[in-house]
Amino acid sequence: MQTQEIEELAEIGESHSIRFYLGPMAKIIFSLAIIWSIFQIYVSSFGIMEAIKSRAWFFGFLTIMIFLLIPATKKAGQPRKLPTIWDWVCITASIASVGFLLLNYDGYAQTGLHIPLDFWFGGLGILVAFEAARRAAGNVMTGLAAIFLAYNFLGKYIPGVFGHSGLSFERVIDTMWWGTQGIFGVVIGVAATYIYLFILFGAFLRKSGFIDFINDLALAIAGRSAGGPAKVAVIGSGFMGMINGSGVANAAAVGTVTIPLMKKAGFKSHFAGAVEAVAGTGGVIAPPIMGAASFVMAEFLGIPYRTIMLAAAIPAILYFFMCFMSVHFEAKKMGIKGLPKEKLPNIINVLKTRGHLIIPVIVIVALLISGVTPLYAAVWSMISTVVVSWFKKETRMGLKEIAAALEEGAKGVLTVGAACTIVGIIIGTISVTSLGLTLGNNIIALAGNNLYIVAILTMLICIVLGMGVPVTASYIITATISAPLLAEMGVPLLVAHMFAFFFAALSDITPPVALSAMVASGIAKAPFFKVAFTAVRLGIIGFLIPYFFLLNPSLLFAGGSTLESIVAGLFGAVGVVALSAGLSNWFLTKLNIIQRLLLTAGGLAMIYPGIYTDLIGIAVLVGVFLWQKADMAILAKKQLDVDSISS
Repeated sequence: MQTQEIEELAEIGESHSIRFYLGPMAKIIFSLAIIWSIFQIYVSSFGIMEAIKSRAWFFGFLTIMIFLLIPATKKAGQPRKLPTIWDWVCITASIASVGFLLLNYDGYAQTGLHIPLDFWFGGLGILVAFEAARRAAGNVMTGLAAIFLAYNFLGKYIPGVFGHSGLSFERVIDTMWWGTQGIFGVVIGVAATYIYLFILFGAFLRKSGFIDFINDLALAIAGRSAGGPAKVAVIGSGFMGMINGSGVANAAAVGTVTIPLMKKAGFKSHFAGAVEAVAGTGGVIAPPIMGAASFVMAEFLGIPYRTIMLAAAIPAILYFFMCFMSVHFEAKKMGIKGLPKEKLPNIINVLKTRGHLIIPVIVIVALLISGVTPLYAAVWSMISTVVVSWFKKETRMGLKEIAAALEEGAKGVLTVGAACTIVGIIIGTISVTSLGLTLGNNIIALAGNNLYIVAILTMLICIVLGMGVPVTASYIITATISAPLLAEMGVPLLVAHMFAFFFAALSDITPPVALSAMVASGIAKAPFFKVAFTAVRLGIIGFLIPYFFLLNPSLLFAGGSTLESIVAGLFGAVGVVALSAGLSNWFLTKLNIIQRLLLTAGGLAMIYPGIYTDLIGIAVLVGVFLWQKADMAILAKKQLDVDSISS
């Protein structure tokens, strides 16, 4: 996979290629993208529009852009002057279905009665949603939604507890198109507001030169230490994750720089790809701008977004620290040193020339913490990005760069927007058929009211649904089914949703699909499965932490005092050192099997919040440290004796 293809992949988040146009059509699409971005900024922040109408406008812009930019087949082919005939048919169907809804919704809302054309245009709109999702969100996501849609009609033919009386064509269309439980539900509302504006904010930061600044800063900070290039990947992806929230885009944007550096430094290609995949995926759980699913979570729970940010803080830090320490121990084991000083940027020069670009990130964090709505925070942060860029001539954004950012934002929302649209079909089906309640009751019955078994089943559902399904869709489906089960068993609702969110995010590195690992393996030119399984090892903490905060919510600032949460985080960080050493088979020197088992167990003990487990973990870590120190002293003495005899 070539660099250009990787960059295209980062823009839309999937394995589809964006089509390129020549001539007037290119200018028309460019103008349409800018108009769409300005419209979404206005409606999301300053304008007033009925929810279902604003979502319908979003759906119309989204589907038209998808039909123009993402071809019906995977190969984009040569640049074109005009869309295909099928594209024009789809665009016409989109305009007709959305236009009919906008013109006739008020009449339906007043009377509550439908005319026959309502159902035919609604059915057409659903077909448009499926075709758009097939192109942008992939066959797996679309196929899953098709199964749920069919379940509405075929339930009467299904025996047992999952059967139902079956729904009429009119009932399904009313739910999926004309109501707020289907396509135009909360999920597409989040995509049209929070997700769109934060993707735009990321586009503005990129056009200001923020990515170059982050890469140079990470090189200056960690480039000289053992395994420096790999640590740069972790730091760079961590910073990128603060403003991106997409594991695939992080892996693509940062990986094109860091993976070649890691390979050149001496890391094996599959390890280099795995580091970037893990670090990139961490962006989905890294505040302040986490994955799109985090905004959906805030809407589902009806809580301020800053509460979600705070809850994710300690787990995100532990996740990145685990990746960082795993890189460190791997580098020590392989004898890989850092980059020469002369090949690294000077941190003072980096801060002098581009340090001002960090101000918009500080602005958005401050605004989100202060309680300002995420929408206003995103708008003012975009404005601050433009203003701050003018501090230095080399970063100054003119009209050309602003227009390019608006266009990039419109293109960047296509995949997640399509996924949020089609997942409305799934949510609508779960609601109207009571499938969620039925499935939930059966899971509880299967688990025998055992919290651990319910948690494991929830994890498996997330991982299975994450096979080729975008993180947001995976979280929404799992949270709809499983989070209420965990809550019913006494787990705080925020903790239950964070549990589902974490495993949905980690689907990006979980075989057999693992989109972030797929991108990273393409850049590293390494076998995909080798990259994916190595990524699971490096990111193992992400699979463990949800069970720990499920049992003790203090890691999420959701139980106990703030001091208890901070202490739990500090001990967790020490535990990460022990765990990563045990899994890497290196601490001060190579570990024997007993030392390895002790460090792994001690690390897990410290990550789990609790005074006794923390003390046991510390004792184990100190014990192994002294054990290895003694072994090293004995080896040094033996070597000294050999040298003495030789001399």
